[in-house]
Amino acid sequence: MRRLALLLFLLCPATLDAEEIRHSFFIAGPTFTGIIDEDGKESWDSGRASARDGFVLPNGNVLIAWSDEVKEFTRDKQVVFKYVKSAENKEIGTVERLDNGRTLITELGPKPRLIEVAADGRVAVDFPLQPETDDGHMQTRMARKLPGGNYLVPHLLAFKVKEYSPTGEVVKEFKTDLPELGGRAAKNWPFTAIRLANGHTLVNLTNGNKTVEMDATGKVVWKVGNDDFPNEKPFDDPCGGQRLPNGNTVIASYHSQRPIKIFEVTPDKKIVWTYTGKHKAHEVQILTTNGKSIDGKPMK
Repeated sequence: MRRLALLLFLLCPATLDAEEIRHSFFIAGPTFTGIIDEDGKESWDSGRASARDGFVLPNGNVLIAWSDEVKEFTRDKQVVFKYVKSAENKEIGTVERLDNGRTLITELGPKPRLIEVAADGRVAVDFPLQPETDDGHMQTRMARKLPGGNYLVPHLLAFKVKEYSPTGEVVKEFKTDLPELGGRAAKNWPFTAIRLANGHTLVNLTNGNKTVEMDATGKVVWKVGNDDFPNEKPFDDPCGGQRLPNGNTVIASYHSQRPIKIFEVTPDKKIVWTYTGKHKAHEVQILTTNGKSIDGKPMK
């Protein structure tokens, strides 16, 4: 048996890795918004598809943003938090539960804005965003609050990830139309921006079909795209993403017409896990790996 396992590893190591890893995960997608278990089966369904953003919270509740509202559900689908889009705007683009208990939400439209909503529905933070376009649908997507209090906001048609202060001032910009990324012709629209523990910023670039990691100055220090996988071509409108504790990156290919809808890639650009089920993902959150939480601790 050991000889057979060694032979299989030598012949197809990437395939063997992909078979060994099993994830459960949350997806916000066009046909399903909920949780997929490690066997690829739907284990929890929100009851409404076409969500934009969302998370399974540490208490097990599920926080989800659709274009018109945000809801937090218990696992038995009791709604314990709700926010409805303001009448003056067209869409909601982001949801994130913050350490202070508030909920981060972005609204797109005539008056694009970032807000923090308290548990009682009170808007505690509210400032205008600067997306550089009046096209509400293309103004921004996955915004996230940083530990220091600033906010990372991707602005697609501005070709920039902007870092805002708590008062709404733009204090830093990460440009995605850099010459080394193909310039504006490559349509590297930033969609998801994640600040990493090392101070770098991970950015999914939708039409550009690539993912990049930038240092604090905006220099590209890591890049992965379809050129690295000429046979699989797994990148097709990479929207949501996640950097795992092991250093691998999980990417959701929202418009994928190929079997691969979500995949995990190592820093040295090897695909070690894929989801090839029927559901596409706008956002993804890995929950467990082989029966344990992604940080390796046993699940409660």
